[in-house]
Amino acid sequence: MSMNSLARTPAPARPIRVLIVDDSLLIQRLLTRILSQDPALEVVGVAADPYEAREKIKQLNPDVLTLDIEMPRMDGIQFLRNLMRLRPMPVVMVSSLTHRNAQVTLDALALGAVDFVTKPQFNVVEEMEAYAGDLIRKVKMAARAKIRGPAEEPAAEAAPPEPGGRARPGDERPAARLTPADKIIAIGSSTGGTEALKAIFTALPALRMGFVITQHIPPAFSRSFAQRLDSICALHVKEAEEGDVVHAGQVLIAPGSHHLRLEKGAGQLRCRLDDSAPVNCHKPSVEVMFDSLGQFPHQVALAIMLTGMGDDGADAMGRLHEKGVRTIAQDEASSVVWGMPGQAVRRGHVDQVAPLEEMPRLITEAARRLGLLAATH
Repeated sequence: MSMNSLARTPAPARPIRVLIVDDSLLIQRLLTRILSQDPALEVVGVAADPYEAREKIKQLNPDVLTLDIEMPRMDGIQFLRNLMRLRPMPVVMVSSLTHRNAQVTLDALALGAVDFVTKPQFNVVEEMEAYAGDLIRKVKMAARAKIRGPAEEPAAEAAPPEPGGRARPGDERPAARLTPADKIIAIGSSTGGTEALKAIFTALPALRMGFVITQHIPPAFSRSFAQRLDSICALHVKEAEEGDVVHAGQVLIAPGSHHLRLEKGAGQLRCRLDDSAPVNCHKPSVEVMFDSLGQFPHQVALAIMLTGMGDDGADAMGRLHEKGVRTIAQDEASSVVWGMPGQAVRRGHVDQVAPLEEMPRLITEAARRLGLLAATH
């Protein structure tokens, strides 16, 4: 081999340095063993509590943290809050799947955590090994993700209104008065999507359109996410159920356990929950939802792809595009991960690329063109 060819050989990429923060010795060992399987990852240390983690971050300069929620001396959320204020860096939450932890994990995403992996409560060794591929992908992706600066405090969960009290934004139009949607907007999202969706829907006025969403999310999280979004926006938001009619002024979110398909009958669009195998490694899959909409493209006002890892839904968006549906993708600069929207753009399936902050305006303009802005009072 000549000296010239040696000079052109690129230096091998430095492994991604990972610090594991968890008070369980078993989990520390499991995560170390799993992540060390990939030569692109290097576990540089473990910490049993946030105070130890703080010192090891200074000493070891990791690229990514895995972080538990429930730890001694300081809980993971308080540590994350401090971390994102003082030294923002990629964090993947690894925590047990309970109702409380589902709520707290949503808080963590609001504070700037990139993604999360659920820690099994039973058969821990076997289940963690089964999640190995997912964990490795998410840690590697987190290292490339865009991390926000000083994070906002998560919005407090709104409580149901007291009798005679002020209604929440989503209660301005009782569900009983909703009518079937003539036009719908379909949205696909994954990593970074919960916060992107919150940014969009809290900025939207009441619209006489229906919304259907597939967000990659575990089963125990989808209902909590829908309830949280419903409490802070002007549209009704709920987790989709079998047979739900898509109503104007309502947002239906695919449950984390099933694909969401849309079917038409008696002039109404209805939800069908599909328990078949994952598509593109995901269940629910954006591909499945978008393809189901291809039966009635004239009723789809917009198909939107938000931030997310991988390429789920990109080709199905192309099939909608070919049928005349207007397609929009989130731009790279505002995406946590420009995987799904980036693939749709690269494959020529997108009419417009827009930053996240422009999405509410684009949606509202589409509603205005169709005469579907809700009447103001």
